[in-house]
Amino acid sequence: QEQLVESGGGLVQAGGSLRLSCAASGRTFSSSVLAWFRQGPGKEREFVAAISRSADSTNYVDSVKGRFTISRDNAKNTVYLQMNSLKPEDTAVYYCAGRQFGRITTSPQAYNYWGQGTQVTVSS
Repeated sequence: QEQLVESGGGLVQAGGSLRLSCAASGRTFSSSVLAWFRQGPGKEREFVAAISRSADSTNYVDSVKGRFTISRDNAKNTVYLQMNSLKPEDTAVYYCAGRQFGRITTSPQAYNYWGQGTQVTVSS
């Protein structure tokens, strides 16, 4: 079973940047679709971005397009989320998730392993 550990969260002012990392331990990382989700206070878990196994395809929620970039390094078993031009509404706990079979999807139910989350707080 793959285990995921996120890092890189923190407090940043609006307009600033953060880079989240998610390190995996296990043997299925390179064969998995990886994604980032987030859950803000009082909100449901929301899809943010996903990347295919070979990194040739990505998908983003409209609200982060042009500001966030997802990438992966299969040699390091790590997926990243570069977040620029952060806004207060980006404040949330950010989770990485993996899906061993199937294509990129925005549905959290389709992902079968998850990290514990990392808090991102953007002040105005």
